[in-house]
Amino acid sequence: MHTRRTFGFLCSALLVTVMIAVGQTASATVDESAASALVQDLGNEAIGQLSDPAISPSQREARFRRLLNDHFDMAAISRFILGRYYRSATEAQRAEFQQLFVDFVVRSYATRLGGNRGARFNVAGSNVESGGTILVHSTIVIPSEEIRVDWRLRGADSNLAIVDIVVEGVSMAVTQRSAFASLIQDRGGVGSAIEALRATGQ
Repeated sequence: MHTRRTFGFLCSALLVTVMIAVGQTASATVDESAASALVQDLGNEAIGQLSDPAISPSQREARFRRLLNDHFDMAAISRFILGRYYRSATEAQRAEFQQLFVDFVVRSYATRLGGNRGARFNVAGSNVESGGTILVHSTIVIPSEEIRVDWRLRGADSNLAIVDIVVEGVSMAVTQRSAFASLIQDRGGVGSAIEALRATGQ
């Protein structure tokens, strides 16, 4: 269960179920192939780089941050997580929430991901969803466990970005949105979510 949460958050929380239109079947096919290739490359890179025992914790965090910024639409993810509270937030609050959320994910999970040595990552197919997003299916195999992970992407060709991760049927975007909504409701305002994230870095 701990490992499932770790890989599910990879690249956490992340993430948003934004739908886009796909105009033609031919374009969808190209994007589907590109999406599968992106996810396979990301999985191989994450396992290869983050599990390297020779790198320091600070190097692992730097690599993990780069993977997040390069392959995930963190702006869309942050917007989705804040939900209806995004509209009432100032531009400064939106920017700070996004940065603090990325920092939180990096601090919390980069080191844990480094412990998954010997894992294998395999893309097992993909499909274009009704709203136009592309869902890439994969499995992460570690000693004594196989985890089903689906990756939801939007965009086209070189502009593809991951907007959600679904681990064993559970959407991480929806889970994180619910968690932050409860926190904001209990404490009042987007500022409370920012304060909570600030506290994790102290």
